[in-house]
Amino acid sequence: MTYNFRIGLRPHWTLEGADGEAPGDGLSLQELLAMLAAIDATGHIAGACKACGLSYRHGWGVLRRFEALFGTALIVTRRRQGTQLSPFAERLLWANRRIAARLMPTLDSLASELQEELERLQTQARPHLRLHASHGFAVEALMQHWGQREPALELRYRTAVEALASLERGDCDLAGFQIPLGEFERGIYANYAQWLHDDEHLLIHLAVRSTGLFAVAGNPKQVLGVADLARPDIRFVNRQPGSSTRFLVHLMLQRAGIAADAVQGFQTNEFTHMAIAAHIASGMADTGVGVETAARRFGLDFIPLVQERYFFAIRKSALESPAMQEFLRFLRSAGFLRCVAELVGYDARETGQIQTVREAFFGA
Repeated sequence: MTYNFRIGLRPHWTLEGADGEAPGDGLSLQELLAMLAAIDATGHIAGACKACGLSYRHGWGVLRRFEALFGTALIVTRRRQGTQLSPFAERLLWANRRIAARLMPTLDSLASELQEELERLQTQARPHLRLHASHGFAVEALMQHWGQREPALELRYRTAVEALASLERGDCDLAGFQIPLGEFERGIYANYAQWLHDDEHLLIHLAVRSTGLFAVAGNPKQVLGVADLARPDIRFVNRQPGSSTRFLVHLMLQRAGIAADAVQGFQTNEFTHMAIAAHIASGMADTGVGVETAARRFGLDFIPLVQERYFFAIRKSALESPAMQEFLRFLRSAGFLRCVAELVGYDARETGQIQTVREAFFGA
């Protein structure tokens, strides 16, 4: 028996009073946030109500109710110019987008863990592969398209170092990590070397992705490269301590002769590429480093810096197992290859290929 559903977890806003009591008996903001997003997209209330499946009267009621609770306008309507969000509503909507971008990988990881815990309670639990991986859009696509296939694929998002350490301990079957091509490869590889052994491990190629600087649409501050991070008018947002992207930023600054404390915002942290993009798109920073896919999804400009290879490390002894062979068949399938190739900034030409550690990093 396998479950015919997949568990999902999503962030949810509620509004509480100053005394801790929730006005209106635990008032949810989800309907309001959906309305605001639809107004932002359509430019008028009628279109927003239709998009949300609400009557015009009910949609107006939602807006008026929350305007009364917040004590400020949520929309601005101008004759012949449609309806726009007020500055307060814009900030509220961007906060929701940042929270979703920051939390979704963690929630997806927890949902996968819960799904597997429930399935293991069955008398005949299905076989599974344990995937610990640094977050990436190709990994997201893998999980979305894997569905209910056998074996079950159990995901935990970890930093690259944490994922590789998990493989070493036997806590996972696949460890996902990224490494830049070119001059920064050796520096990043040194972070991984103690967990990658040519006689024990093989690498499955997932994709090559483009990583660079994000900038507000139109790049009004003319952020052109790493040297601009030292400018006093540039606010930077970084990835969290322990992440490979943060270490890559450190190496780039070192090469440019820039001290970390000379970068305004170096200690401001976000946990995903999407959260970096949302942080910048909402006006809280001018630039940050991430994958091109995230920049494009938030309408940001992208300044390429490096190409990164993303690998899954496995134990050599696991390669011929039925579960791993099924995993490889899926990676090499036309449908999945097309899915990865459609991600902006991703290259799927080598997806599913297997290399030794020596072949991947030492050309032998």
